[in-house]
Amino acid sequence: MEAHADILERLSATLASRKGAEPGSSYVASLYAKGVDAMARKVGEEALEAVLAAKDGDRQHLVRETADLWFHSLVLLAHYDLAAGDILRELARREGTSGLEEKAARRSGPAS
Repeated sequence: MEAHADILERLSATLASRKGAEPGSSYVASLYAKGVDAMARKVGEEALEAVLAAKDGDRQHLVRETADLWFHSLVLLAHYDLAAGDILRELARREGTSGLEEKAARRSGPAS
């Protein structure tokens, strides 16, 4: 599984490299050209599709839709000069912390 984690970093680098490219040159470049509202809307659409796949109980469909969700989330992150590593570091920071404690800490102030 460790080797698979590298795909997120490679994908993040590819997505960042598409910023500023001609919209007709790639799907990702066309998303960037449409702006943040279109990218955010696409993340929402993919999230809904993942939810519906989960409700249907179709495991393979859920995997595919979640891959789409992650992909489009990474596009949106790249728009803000963020990458998979930023999310992985945040998950690592939260590791070993109760979800209830982490959620309460967010309510009490900004994360460090």
